[in-house]
This record gives sequence, structure tokens and C-alpha cells, in this order.
Amino acid sequence: MSAIHGGKLAARALKQAGVECVFTLCGGHVMAIYDGCMDEGIPVIDVRHEQAAVHAADAWSRLNPGSIGCAVLTAGPGVTDGVTGVANAWRANSPILVIGGQGPFSAARKGSLQEMDCVSMMRPITKWSDACYDTKRIPDYIEMGVRHATSGNPGPSFLEIPMDVLMGTVANFEDVRFPTYRPTPQMLPDEDDCRKALEILSKAKRPVLMAGTSVKWSNASGPLNDFLARTNIPTYVNGMGRGTVPPGSNYLLNRSRRDAMKNCDVFICAGVLLDFRLSFGNSIPKGAKIIQLDIDNTLIGTNRSADVGIVGNIGSSFNSIVKMMDREKISLNFSGWLDELKPIEAKLEAENEKSLNSDESPVDPLRMCREVRDFLGSYDKEVILIGDGGDIVAQASKVLPIPGENGWMDPGPLGTLGVGMPFALAAQASKPDKRVLIIYGDGSFGLNGFEYDTAVRFNLPIVGIMGNDAAWGQMARPQASTYGANRMIATTLNYTRYDKIVEAMGGHGEYCERPEEIRPALTRAFASGKPALVNVKLRQDLTTGMKGSTYV
Repeated sequence: MSAIHGGKLAARALKQAGVECVFTLCGGHVMAIYDGCMDEGIPVIDVRHEQAAVHAADAWSRLNPGSIGCAVLTAGPGVTDGVTGVANAWRANSPILVIGGQGPFSAARKGSLQEMDCVSMMRPITKWSDACYDTKRIPDYIEMGVRHATSGNPGPSFLEIPMDVLMGTVANFEDVRFPTYRPTPQMLPDEDDCRKALEILSKAKRPVLMAGTSVKWSNASGPLNDFLARTNIPTYVNGMGRGTVPPGSNYLLNRSRRDAMKNCDVFICAGVLLDFRLSFGNSIPKGAKIIQLDIDNTLIGTNRSADVGIVGNIGSSFNSIVKMMDREKISLNFSGWLDELKPIEAKLEAENEKSLNSDESPVDPLRMCREVRDFLGSYDKEVILIGDGGDIVAQASKVLPIPGENGWMDPGPLGTLGVGMPFALAAQASKPDKRVLIIYGDGSFGLNGFEYDTAVRFNLPIVGIMGNDAAWGQMARPQASTYGANRMIATTLNYTRYDKIVEAMGGHGEYCERPEEIRPALTRAFASGKPALVNVKLRQDLTTGMKGSTYV
């Protein structure tokens, strides 16, 4: 048997770690890994920008529990191009492994092609960042990276492998240690903390629960919904918590959050940080008690102290609370408070009715979203939705129901635009029995829209629908109101025919100027069997109109 190079060791270690697909943009420093992936049967999807490779790895982890997303980036600018994707995964607590190339270790500090200190650059935005300098230890280092990424509060790991180390050889696989991978153990909560939480709830009149990202990473949907079914606590979702409470659930609300929080006396943060999305805790009344559940003790009490902090796997925490309710015969039912909020939901929904039914041309943004909603309501396959934009995604959040758990993805708290097609590549590749729909803004499309080329090459029939208002609308309005409508700079675009660009790449394009054209266009796009874009010309609201905010 011929000598085995480090790329084959890396690929075998990735296979054993549960990596099912590698995202990359080709580079000489890392091509040995591709050769190894062929032996191990790991598909390699090559993209047009390294940022997209890391975003795709991020989405893979979000959608496939137990299979870590992996991006392989060549040295120097390959790694630096991926930094934004790593930072986005860092803020979203997404466990990914990024492998970066490097000049030969034997020529370190001599000025090799694309040599730079990427390990130090990645350290502030990863849970673990290191380099391997011994070919035999490549699997060992891959294990370390995966373990760090998936343990505790998850996040990205970065491993650098110099070119001569990766292309170095060993005589046979038996000479190399391949570590055994095991699932991350679940941390159980302290029973006294669960009891304190129930004591607070037993005195509450108007509790509110918000489910967020750590609910997803804890696989806590079942235990959370069991707790909610027993208590009927009004519930809202944010971050990757969207979909963990099934659409149509009696206790799931959407529009009345501001009213509910303003009047609540207990606020339960289930995997939710008190960051900018909750005004750093100031959205909660000063006199309200706070019960916070999260998977890491460092997350408890950020920006505002919790009255009770429950640390552990969030599913295990809710299971412990429910068992304690049964054991100690504690009954909680807040359906009366829930019923008070439902008319507010109905009133706020009715306020959008005019826009939802608008016949304007160019199209009202809410009418576009209604057409998407009605199309999805009649579509016969399960659809994964991806939000990539500012205003249009904020408007979509008011209209489109989340299909279910893992049925919605957006950038997360870093608010990175351009995730649409990279996320969709991973979604469609890993879930071929489902369809993927991106809700685009025209600004966000420009960042990674060229990944339609990747979708075409890999026969991934992803569909995007774009709200095209020829502007960075979310920035144009505050700019106009602050400095004057005649002093708007760097916020306007053209009504570009992005559908024609997708057609030129080999995809399917549709263009709509009237609302009644949208649903037939979506039907044709989904039926085409190609990557497709429906480009909808929207009404411009550069100085008035929509009051959306980034959907995070």
C-alpha cells in the first residue's frame, strides 16, 4: 500500500466525527483533504466565495443534529474571506469546524505565499483555535476541534494545518490514533432552582415565556411544549427558537409581545439572552421576576440579574420542572391571561389587512408576503424558509407562519446579510425531500447571489423570492429622517433584473410588477426543477411607510 498523506487522515477523522459534507473553495494549500474525501465518500460542495462555505457549514449544523458542519478554506485570503461566516456562527452559537490552510511549517516566518497568523485572528470569534504541526496528530486535532465546538454552549472551532503537514505521509492508518467520538452529555439542572422557579410561578398572574436559540441546541422542543401544554403560559419565540413551538399551538403568540411584556409579572427566558433584541433587559418591567434557563452558567444574568437561574440542558430543565409539578401536585393554568392577549393579536393582524390586500403596482411588501403565505399554504411539500434581508424579512415575519422546527433560518444576532443562498445550499443538500425558499431583499442578494451558480452546478432546485425596492430601505429611511431626503447617500440601488442574472447562470427567472402575478410565478419557479428567482418590484418606502426591523 502506498504512503497515506495527511489529507486522507483528515477526511477519515471527519467521517468518524459525523461530518457528512464539506464546503470549500478550491486552494492548493488544502487540496489533499479533497482527495481524502473521495476515499471516505464525503461529498464536497465548492462555492464561489469562502464566506459562503462557512455560512453553509453553519446551516448544516443548524439543520442536522449530530452532524457537524465543516468548511475547508485555503490559506491567507481564503481564511480571511471566511471570517464573517465564522463570526456569524459565533454569535448564533452554531457548532462548526473550519479547517484553514497555511504555508509550509518548515518555512514558518519566512514569508511563504499567503502566510499570516490566522490562528490568532480566529481566536476571538471561536471557542477553540489552534494549529497542528504533526501529520500523525491531524485526527487528534480534528477531535479536539469538534469536541470544543459541540460542548457546553456550542460555537465554531478553527484548525490550521500547514501545507507540508497536510501533505506529509504515514505508512498506514494503524500507525495513527483515531479518537472515538461520543455524544455531548446533558447537564442536569439543580432541583432547588427548579423548585424556586415553581414558587415564583405559583404566585404569578401574568407570566410570559420566550423561547430562543439554546432551546434548539438543547433539542428541548418536546419538553418545552409539554410544560406549556400544562401551564398555558403566553409564549413568544426568537432566534433559532422559531419553530420549536409548533405553529397553531394555543399558547404561541406573535404580534402582542410588546403588550404582554409591558404587563407581565414574571418573564421566563428559555435560551434567550437579554441582548439588544430585548433592550438589554429593559423591555421587562422593573418589578417583574425573571426566571432564566440556559445551557451555560456564564449566560445567566447578562445585562440584568435573574431571580432564578436554571443551568443545564433546557430539555432536561423543563422535564425536571414538569416532574416536580407531578410529584408535588402543583397545578398552574394561565389560560385566562392568554385569552386577554389573543384579541390584541387579532387587532394587530387586522391593522395589516389593507396592505395584505393591496392591488398597488409596484407591489406593497405585505401583499407580496401574503402571496407567499397563500402559495405555501397550498404547496404539497414541506418547505424550509430562509430570511436574508432587512425590511422585507421583517415584513415576512408578520405574515408567514414558521413551518415547524428547523423550518426557518436567518443570520442570528450578528445580522449578517448574504446568508440566503449559502444557507439554502446546505438545506437543500441535506434535506433533498424538502424544498427551500429564500425570502430576499435586493440588497442582500448582491452579497452572495452568485452562489446560484453553485446551486446550478449541484442541481439544487432552490427558489428565492426577492422584494426589490431598489434601495437599502432599512438604512434609507433613518438617513432621510436624520439628514433630509435630499441628503441620501449610499442607500439607493437600481431596479435591477436579478432574475435575468439567475437565468444567465442556468437557473429559472421570473419578474413580477403586479401582485396577482406572484403566485403563478412561484408555481412555475417551483415546478421548473431549477434554482430559481422570483424578482418582485416593490413600492419604494424611502422616507415613509414600513417600520420594520431586522428579523433576528
